[in-house]
Amino acid sequence: MSRISLRVREKIKEEILRVLFENFPRPLYTKQIADTVLRNDEFTLVLLRELEKKNFINRVRKTRQGFEFSARKQWSLDQKIYSAYKKLT
Repeated sequence: MSRISLRVREKIKEEILRVLFENFPRPLYTKQIADTVLRNDEFTLVLLRELEKKNFINRVRKTRQGFEFSARKQWSLDQKIYSAYKKLT
């Protein structure tokens, strides 16, 4: 498997942020995001965790009914980031 350059990784992260922005405030599963950006789930999860560390996105830990997710992960754009993007568009 070929290595992906840092520039390409950053572009994929931008694409992930765009997907989350377009679906805000609805959280998306890792699989949904991976399918949209045409990458595999594991690689997408690595990028999502990097974005979470930078506080660009939040991991949704509970369902609407209050039950905690055990295996599946949902992601949503941070409210501050959404506001900043909204001003740009």
